[in-house]
Amino acid sequence: MVNLKEKPFCLSGEAIAWVEETIASMTPDEKVGQLFVQMRKSLDEQEIKKTLDTWHQGGLRWQGGDRNQVYNQNKTYQENTKIPLLIAANCDNGGDGCLSEGTFVATAAEAAAGEGTQTAYDSGYVAGREASSVGVNWMFNPCADIYMNWRNTIVNTRAYGDNADRVIENIRAYINGIHQSNVACCCKHFPGDGVEERDQHLVLGVNDLSVEEWDASFRKVYQTMIDEGLESIMVGHIALPEMSRKLRPGIKDEDIMPATLAPELLTDLLRGEMGFNGVVITDASHMAGIACMEKREVAVPKAIASGCDMFLFSNNAEEDFGYMKAGVENGVITAERLDDALHRILGLKAKLGLYKKENVTPAPEVKEQVVGCEEHKKLAEEAAERCITLVKDTKGDLPIDPEKRKRARLVFIQSTPTSKSYAGDPVKDVVVEELTRAGFTVDVAPNFHDLEAEEGPKPEHMLKMMECGKMKDFSAKYDVVFLVLNIKGYAQENHVRLRWSCNHSSELPWYVTEVPTVGISLNYTNHLIDVPQVHTFVNAYGNTRTSIRAAIEKICGRSEFKGTASDTVFCGKWDTRL
Repeated sequence: MVNLKEKPFCLSGEAIAWVEETIASMTPDEKVGQLFVQMRKSLDEQEIKKTLDTWHQGGLRWQGGDRNQVYNQNKTYQENTKIPLLIAANCDNGGDGCLSEGTFVATAAEAAAGEGTQTAYDSGYVAGREASSVGVNWMFNPCADIYMNWRNTIVNTRAYGDNADRVIENIRAYINGIHQSNVACCCKHFPGDGVEERDQHLVLGVNDLSVEEWDASFRKVYQTMIDEGLESIMVGHIALPEMSRKLRPGIKDEDIMPATLAPELLTDLLRGEMGFNGVVITDASHMAGIACMEKREVAVPKAIASGCDMFLFSNNAEEDFGYMKAGVENGVITAERLDDALHRILGLKAKLGLYKKENVTPAPEVKEQVVGCEEHKKLAEEAAERCITLVKDTKGDLPIDPEKRKRARLVFIQSTPTSKSYAGDPVKDVVVEELTRAGFTVDVAPNFHDLEAEEGPKPEHMLKMMECGKMKDFSAKYDVVFLVLNIKGYAQENHVRLRWSCNHSSELPWYVTEVPTVGISLNYTNHLIDVPQVHTFVNAYGNTRTSIRAAIEKICGRSEFKGTASDTVFCGKWDTRL
């Protein structure tokens, strides 16, 4: 059972009294409702009130919208709830995670590339200030995963490195930054992602480390944070087979479950051996890593019975509420387990001071003063300055002086469009503007998706994309090629690789033998696996104007490259180093 006087809660007698009195006043339905964190996008007050009166949710997460939309929704929820809500956001990189005008400071991969931990601290500092200014009080960050497998694109940019010590240093700094605001943190995704290439959105995740390997890596990270007072942990839909086998001798393979449904990993290991006293929440419950493992009516209450305190999102609010309530009534969730979960949930709310009205919703002017402010923009510039990384320059082509090599060809590769409303990637325009600003004249290579969007589907577009022209003419026309990769993926494929806009495309880097070519990644760090023949490569880590400008300045020799690449960028291949 939880001890609210101990860390991470450290509650006063007044706060504990509020927790006890609140729980005692709850109806059975209100107790069940507290176990859910829901995602809602409605701004209608009557709909919000009806939702709260019906399902009594304990938490809310809504990602997206401008500062006024998010603030007004959060404020409306808090004004109409009987018990203050935990309101969460995903802000891996800064305030941009929950607000359209929020400040992107740096990805975790970028922070890990810089010397020290200042960038991680600044990311947390900005995230906490901007998110809390619109009523967020719980951060579903930092990511405590370890990037051990270069094929893993789920945590490629979200993990603070490929070893436990580096991860610990940076997540500690991020948490310290967040804690400059009245916001709780949540390390994820226990028992740890980054070991395999598959995505728990699409399939059961499996951390297949031995017990000894896990203890020396992921356990070390989580144990350090627990000992330092971490408030909450998000459990991934990730199995830890060797640990399950150790804790449950004789367990059958078919009975090995993701941690969200595995009491041996939550109750025995995390609560018992590791002594975690805070809140445990599942990762999103619509992900295949849990949705494909048990019938929904089994999985919903089983997650709480196994040791989770809160259940993230519903497939259908009415149905999932019914499943959870039935789990309480039939004893799958014991009275003791329910009471323990409620004390932790209310304990976290009390730690944040939410039982006092003045701590629930900030004054509306705060968001105007904080979101996207000059101080935060300056921190983003400093992050780019200290972290952007020259991965390799084996032919010695840098710096590229636009006074001497002015004529540039831009080959811009983006993620494959997924909507018929596609009208071009605006990041490409930013790249053109920043190259022009730096002094280059820019000729943009054709892109199949853009040709189709601009002119409609035509068979000749494929032929046009295959045309390279005469090599001598190309060499005479251009002084440098910039191959810029703006590729992202999410919950659609297990690992994301570079994909040219069409087959046999003239975008392919044949030009590296004709003129100096500079590759720039605006997101993932592992693209060299697909373009090893590019001899000069830069990881810029972000597709913001700030990141793009800083990368170009460094390429031109006007600023020093200060970031450091780990060996994971070379993807275990000899030719990527050439």
